[in-house]
Parts: sequence; structure tokens; C-alpha cells
Amino acid sequence: MNKVAKTTIVLMIITLLSKILGFARELALTYVYGATEISDVYITSSTIPITLFTSVGTALATTFIPLFYELDKNNQREKSLKFTNNIFNIVTLITIIVSILGYIFAEPLVKLFAMDFSGDKLKIAVDFTRIMIFGIVFIALSQMMTAWLQISGKFAIPGMIGFPFNICIILGIIISSKGNINIMAIGTLIAMVSQFLFQLPFAIKNGYKYKLYVNLNDEYLKKMLWLITPVFIGVGVNQINSIVDRSLASTLGDGIITVLNSANRLNSFVLGLFISTIAAVIYPNLSKLSNESDKKKFAESVAQSVNTVVLLIIPISVGAIVLANPVVRVVFERGAFNSDATNMTAIALSCYSIGMIGFSLREILNKVFYSLQDTKTPMVNGALAMGMNIVLNFILIRFLGHVGLALATSISALICIALLFNSLKKKIGYFGQDKIISTMAKSLVAAVCMGGITRLVYNLLDNNIIGSGLIQDVVVLFSSIGVGAMVYFVLVVLFKVEEVNVVVNMVKSKSNRKFEYNGMKKIKN
Repeated sequence: MNKVAKTTIVLMIITLLSKILGFARELALTYVYGATEISDVYITSSTIPITLFTSVGTALATTFIPLFYELDKNNQREKSLKFTNNIFNIVTLITIIVSILGYIFAEPLVKLFAMDFSGDKLKIAVDFTRIMIFGIVFIALSQMMTAWLQISGKFAIPGMIGFPFNICIILGIIISSKGNINIMAIGTLIAMVSQFLFQLPFAIKNGYKYKLYVNLNDEYLKKMLWLITPVFIGVGVNQINSIVDRSLASTLGDGIITVLNSANRLNSFVLGLFISTIAAVIYPNLSKLSNESDKKKFAESVAQSVNTVVLLIIPISVGAIVLANPVVRVVFERGAFNSDATNMTAIALSCYSIGMIGFSLREILNKVFYSLQDTKTPMVNGALAMGMNIVLNFILIRFLGHVGLALATSISALICIALLFNSLKKKIGYFGQDKIISTMAKSLVAAVCMGGITRLVYNLLDNNIIGSGLIQDVVVLFSSIGVGAMVYFVLVVLFKVEEVNVVVNMVKSKSNRKFEYNGMKKIKN
């Protein structure tokens, strides 16, 4: 657990830095081109290759890892490497064909993503798309290298691919401003290639050896195709959800889509930073334990993973609810984003935050089922979530407007996580339910106390600090968050939550080793 905790923390730091660089990329685009047709065209065109293959790539990596372990468990590294190269080569062939078709049919493809584009705007978008469409090949191969490195226990390298990616795009945007806007698209293509090339040497160092091998009759390839379909449908369901939410939001007037997107972006940042990181670390380990049929360790790993998420997300969720308005004001309120927009976004953020624990645990439990080579249960659950979300959308939007859309998303996520827990119990029996309930109850009590104290501290500081403006808002907000974090940590330690004790013991052991090292150093001197 110490190794897992350490890996997770390192990956979180890398992810945070990568996301900051991603913000710098967006700032570079708006700084050079502003809110113009060029930036509109670039955003649309760069979205096309990512959208075309992200769902497939995610499904590919998800099903590949447990099948690899199934082959590799009896030290059949040669067979597992053969299987890897078979998938690698087939994916390469398929993505090259898709890229060629995308190049030929670039114009209708652009019209599908942006139906209002016409004239010069459409021409530039088509040119950009034809340049960037070949990035699909390298997005797919990058996913394969990520899966290989995660299997090898190397999580930091896949987490760092955002660095060369964002740097290449930023350089492309800056150079393109000198006169040739196509350089921006070329820079983005190079960025997609860089994600694969960045990981390749590390994959080779960790045992990957390329071989030109294709076998369409391979039994594990057929098994993978059987497993990948439900995963692909499950991922696609989320995209349908987003489309429905945006379509309904557009009926509520101007700016509502922006309000919901802004609130959702803050939630996505938390989920991307913490939950995606934890899921990436635990998934290969769960797959390995599942293939080794070690039920006891598997159940312990599930309980620890769920409890870690609970321990992190519940206080963030409560904090986001009690500090929604100041958070939105500090992050978004400037320029055309006025106080009315802040208030509307803050209410939506509070409603999304209610379901944050549901979104988080759904991603973790989906990985648990995938590690058991059960892709059907998450697919069915995702379909149920979509159905409930759409029904609740139509009901709640009539009474609560845009707030109803956010609340519908949260309610459906909470219901679906309860169904997932029930399905897991039926599948494997005991997985530490008593420990999870205990940790959840303790975390919730600690978080509620934290929320009350945090809001009290915020109000006291906000009323007593002289002056106003962004700096004062930031100081008051982060001071309140700091006090709240300390309160929460003290309470969960007092409540003897096991996962906190693991972290504390790890810090203590490091401190003791450092103390012993310094003591020995003094004796030698």
C-alpha cells in the first residue's frame, strides 16, 4: 500500500503540472488569436481526431491489460508480447485506413462537427483537419504504450505525455502567428506524435520488443473484441449524456451552456487530478490479482481504493458546496463573466458536487469490473445512468431550470453507484463493505464539521480583511480552505480511519530514516 500511495501522489503532482501547462496552451491560443474564427476553426479541427478515437482508445487500453495478465501469469512473456504486437499492428492498420478516409471526406466530417461553417472558415477547417487527421494513428499507439508501461508499474511516464504535447502546440500557435496559420495544425500533429515517441523508449526499456506479427484468428484477439464492445458503448453513453444536457440547456436562453460547462469544468478538474490518477494506478494491480485468483488481496485492494476515494472526495464535495460562490468568482469572474453568471454557475457547481462521490466511485468500480473481465455490468450501469439522467432532466428542468440539469446528473450518478456496489456484492461476495461504510460515515461527519468551520472562517476573514479585489479574494479563499483541510485531517485521524494512518506511518518512517541517517552522519563526523 505504501508503494501504491507513493505512486499515486507522484502521479497526482505530474497530472497537476500537466493540467497547468494545458491552461497555458489555452491562454496562448486566446492571446495570439483571441475569440476569432481562426481559434474557432482550430478548436473544432483539433477536436475531430481526438473524438474519433478517444472512446476506442480507452476501450482498447481497458480490455488489453487484464488479457495481458491472463497470458503472462504463467511466465508466458513471449506469448503476451506476441499478443501485444498483434494488437499494435492491427490498430496501426485500422487507424491508417480511418485517417485516409478522414482525409478524403474531411469536408463532410467538419460539417458534422460544425454545421454552420462555410466559405473561408470551412476551407481553413478542412485544411486543418486534413493535416491533423493522421494524428489518430499516434493517439492509438500512444494508448498502447501507456497500457504497456502501466503493466510494468511505470505510471509517471504516461502521466508526463501532456508536457511535450502542450509544448508542441504552444510553439505551433506562436510560430503560426508570423504568417502561416497551417503551422498551428502541423504543431498539433507533431504534438500527437510526441505522445507516442515520448513513451516508446521507456516501453522498450521495460521489455517491449516490436515484431511484425498479425494474426486475425488469435483467440485472445477475439476475446478482446468481445470485451471491447461493451466498454466502447459504456464510454459512448457518457458522450450522449453530454449532448442531451447541452441540447436541453440551449432551450433555457443565452449563456446557460457556458454556465453549466464552467461548473462542470471545476468538477472535471478534481476528477481528472485525483480519480483518473488513482484508477490508473490500481487497475493493473487489480487485473493482476484477479488473474492470480487471490480473492483476499483483491477484496482488500478494492476496499482500500474505494476508501481512499471516499476520504479524498467527500471533503472536496462538501467544500465545493459551501465555497461554491467564492471559488467560481476567483476562477471565472472577469471580463464578460459577471456576478450574475457567477451566481448561476455557483448553484450549478453545488448541485454537481452533490454527485461528485458518485462520479468518482463509478470510475473506480468500473475498473474493478474490467479487471474481472466483466465489461457488461459497467455498460448496463452506464445505460441505466443515461436513461435516468435523461428522464430526470426533462422533469427537473421544468421546475429548476439549469439547476435541474446539474441535479439530475448527480442523482443518477448516486443511484447508479448504489447499483454497482450491489452488482459487485453479487459477483464476488465480501469486498470490505463494513470497512467502506465505516470510512464513509466517519469521512462524512468530519467533512460536515469541516464545512461549517470553513464557511465560518471564510465569513470572518471576508468581513475583516480591508480592501477588495482578486488578491484579497484568493487570500481569503485559500486561508479558509487551509483551515478546513487541517480540521478535516485532525478529525479523520481522531476517528482512526485506516487509510490516514497508512499515510501518517509512511511519513513517520521517512522521518525516522532521515533522523537515523543524520545521526549516523554526525557520528562519522
